[in-house]
Amino acid sequence: MQRINAIKHEVATGKTRELLDGVKAKLGFVPNMMATMASSPAVLEAYLNFGDALGSSLSAKVRERIALAVAEINGCEYCAAAHSAIGKMSGLSEDEIESARRGGSEDPKADAAVKFAKALVVSRGHASTAEYDAVKNAGHSEKEISEIVANVALNILTNYFNITAGTEVDFPAVEFPLASKSAHA
Repeated sequence: MQRINAIKHEVATGKTRELLDGVKAKLGFVPNMMATMASSPAVLEAYLNFGDALGSSLSAKVRERIALAVAEINGCEYCAAAHSAIGKMSGLSEDEIESARRGGSEDPKADAAVKFAKALVVSRGHASTAEYDAVKNAGHSEKEISEIVANVALNILTNYFNITAGTEVDFPAVEFPLASKSAHA
């Protein structure tokens, strides 16, 4: 059950309307998460600005893999469904999406990024020197590592928001959580 009400785009006014107009212009629709975040225009604006700022170093596929891993670890069904759909749009296969949700990737450099992101979430930011060295040795620059951390933080925000709000999933359903192996392992 949704606990924080989504703001209907058609009846929104002021800053809320402006933000939702921008979302619709960019995506072609207003996802329920953003309509729900619009209950506080400051939250929606912060989310949009944070997300827009993180598109420079990491590819869309790596960012989606990180989002999928974080959603699975945090138990956010909304984000798992949303990023499965967005991951497909960015070119990830079903197998790559499932692998990311399990905390890995067949691509060695992407695998290091996802494993480091998972380590950050599980350790609440206290990744070990060995985990840092692994992502660095896989070829990630300090700029990319900084953006992995920022993408984890952004996804924790959306996970916690959607879990708290009870955001109704408006993306194609996915198996959640993945049954055969725990994301916490």
